[in-house]
Amino acid sequence: MNERTQALCAFLDQSHSFYHVTAAISGWLEDAGYTRLNESAAWDLTPGGKYYTCRGGSSIVAFRVPQGQPTGYMMSASHLDHPSFKVKENGELAGTYTRIATEKYGGMMICPWLDRPLSIAGRALVETENGIQSRLVDIDRDIALIPNVAIHMNRNVNEGYNWNVAVDTLPLLGGADGAGKLEKLLEEAAGGRILGRDLYLYVRQRSSVWGLSEEFISAPALDDLLCVWGCAQGFLHAGENESIPVLCIFDSEEVGSNSPQGADGTLLSGTLARISRCLKLDHDRLLANSLMVSADMVHAIHPNHPEYADAANAPVMNGGVVVKFNASQNYTTDGLSAALFRKICEKAAVPTQTYYNRADIKGGATLGYISLNHVSIPSVDIGLAQLAMHSCYETAGVQDVIHLENAMAAFYAAAIESAGETYTLN
Repeated sequence: MNERTQALCAFLDQSHSFYHVTAAISGWLEDAGYTRLNESAAWDLTPGGKYYTCRGGSSIVAFRVPQGQPTGYMMSASHLDHPSFKVKENGELAGTYTRIATEKYGGMMICPWLDRPLSIAGRALVETENGIQSRLVDIDRDIALIPNVAIHMNRNVNEGYNWNVAVDTLPLLGGADGAGKLEKLLEEAAGGRILGRDLYLYVRQRSSVWGLSEEFISAPALDDLLCVWGCAQGFLHAGENESIPVLCIFDSEEVGSNSPQGADGTLLSGTLARISRCLKLDHDRLLANSLMVSADMVHAIHPNHPEYADAANAPVMNGGVVVKFNASQNYTTDGLSAALFRKICEKAAVPTQTYYNRADIKGGATLGYISLNHVSIPSVDIGLAQLAMHSCYETAGVQDVIHLENAMAAFYAAAIESAGETYTLN
């Protein structure tokens, strides 16, 4: 395993909640000399400056100001949330055993969550002498498990089962003497009295690189942490140009993006307008020379079920970055954005693939489709091919992650100039 893959695995293994992902990436930006900007404060931007802002503890927009006159924005959007179980407040259920009440977050596959060691992580809002403070929480040990019902009592389980999330998926925490212990653990982890919280279950299994040639990687939340990783690494290692590179990492994609920190909020549009205003630039002209990469994972052709794929547009793991198309614009790629992105990848020697849903199978929408409601610029939807999307343990190709890092470094080092129907890449 090379150093880049080792670093990726370390990132995946510490990403126990959306808030931990934000903290990790904020740390990378701070180490690289980026200044954090608070949305509630005045911004003073200077040529050559490097900046980022966070919203809600679970979204980031980072950008650099070039030394010369900026020509446009080169942006990527990915998301850090994934399907999980959110822990309810006042959810401790005492009795013969101690359990905890939860509710589904996002469109998950339920069955893989059962019979696995689990724990709890997220953020807590804690009362302090200086006000209410947001703190990361992680009970970093095996603390819970959702037990299956034995086949002797559920003879139809292998023929398909309709899970009742109010009954079948309640995590077991302890015995009859466990009442009150979880709340005490959480307050100890948060370091104070908890006034509010956003806590989720997470799978304790670590990432794994496997296969005959160690060509596959499996871990929780590869959708969309592999794209988060690839976009962030490309952003941090890209060369400079006349464009303003912008890294967007959103929350709430798995539940429709309709939150202050989601792609359907004002975070991106407001930040771009603020940059243009602070630098005294013509905002509309900048947008006319801009391009967005909407980066979200995509279905690889399945080894046991190739019939679910469009035969001529079925990406494979380790085959390169996937360009996604949909006639209904659930994916925003059109001929122009595909041509620009493919040319960037060609210059960087990064292979690309093409994805369409099979015509009789409905696909989902993602970040670009939603972001264009607020920022109307050319957008290309891309992703990396993976198996078992929305399982709690997913699989993708190791080489594809490196392809994405290289593609995004080239993307962020580029600048676009449009003149009528002619577009040039610098």
